Amino acid sequence: MANNTKELRTPFFLVDEGLVRENLEILRQVADAADCKILLAQKAFSMFRLYPLMRQYLAGSTASGLYEARLGREEFGGETHVYSPAFRPEEMEELLGYVDHIVFNSPAQLKKFGPAAKAAGKQVGLRLNPECSTQEGHAIYDPCAPGSRLGTTAAQFDESLLPLLDGLHFHTLCEQDSDALETTLAAVEEKFGRYLPRMKWLNLGGGHHITRPDYDRQRLIRLVRGLREKYGLQVYLEPGEAVVLRAGFLVTQVLETLENGMHIAILDTSAACHMPDVLEMPYRPPLAGAGEAGEKRYTYRLGGPTCLAGDVIGDYSFDAPLEIGQRLVFEDMALYTMVKTNTFNGMPLPQIVLRRLDGSLELVRRFGYEDFKNRLS
Repeated sequence: MANNTKELRTPFFLVDEGLVRENLEILRQVADAADCKILLAQKAFSMFRLYPLMRQYLAGSTASGLYEARLGREEFGGETHVYSPAFRPEEMEELLGYVDHIVFNSPAQLKKFGPAAKAAGKQVGLRLNPECSTQEGHAIYDPCAPGSRLGTTAAQFDESLLPLLDGLHFHTLCEQDSDALETTLAAVEEKFGRYLPRMKWLNLGGGHHITRPDYDRQRLIRLVRGLREKYGLQVYLEPGEAVVLRAGFLVTQVLETLENGMHIAILDTSAACHMPDVLEMPYRPPLAGAGEAGEKRYTYRLGGPTCLAGDVIGDYSFDAPLEIGQRLVFEDMALYTMVKTNTFNGMPLPQIVLRRLDGSLELVRRFGYEDFKNRLS
């Protein structure tokens, strides 16, 4: 971490423009080689300060509802796609003013809103559930789990809906490689393949870790080109994490240390407030210079300053004892962090900082008391 961050008050998110650009270059290479369109999934990252950069590489953005759709239309441009498990009738007219593609979750939603969307000149799609789980250990992110509310199964598919449809959509992956996509595509073709020749496009959703160094991009390109050649479809991918993978950091400092059967450090950042996926998924975020518990000489349990007993980031080991005021840098913190932060306990939101290509720092947003107060009544 560059020394010029020392003047910034912690905690703060630092997004590196150069690292984001590296990911975008990879995504554009894949889009060109596969002859497909790649969109930003705003649910993972919606720091619109970077949208002008991203729209140089990506075809547009995807949204999960009205506000994200509006943000995508106003700040990103290009194509704006939206999907939701259920849309609100009173929002539909405004929503259709922002989007190019609208994907419905069920035949009932398609019947209810599809005619109006078609009349407005929008591309209309239906989300599929191929009932093909490829998740390992992350059931909370498995749309194909039994009892899932996401997508339409083959048994629920109503062929009378075909005249309303321009395309089909599925999203079943989470931080996975293209082998999981290949498995899923086989299930999609088995259950829904007879409808694909009648479609204009197929959206393969997100969860593709395309920019990860060990990701098999050649397999992805082969799979996408195969779909285009076999069915004549426009193919979409909508990654979120892959766009900003390894490009963001959360900088925090040690407020206090104590002992209770082990070394404990209280940080000025909170898992519950600033990185909720640590508790939801759960996962252990990478920490620069630290090791696994017991790997180095001094092991600490790192926790936040909230009243939640479980506000614990994880156990990490260090070469030397932690000191009050010492700064720690959590890595890979651009994705599913800023979009999920909250002010539980009145916790201040971390500042958002952008490191430009020349190494200079831009303070994008500083949050204060009014941001906490104005969320309430």
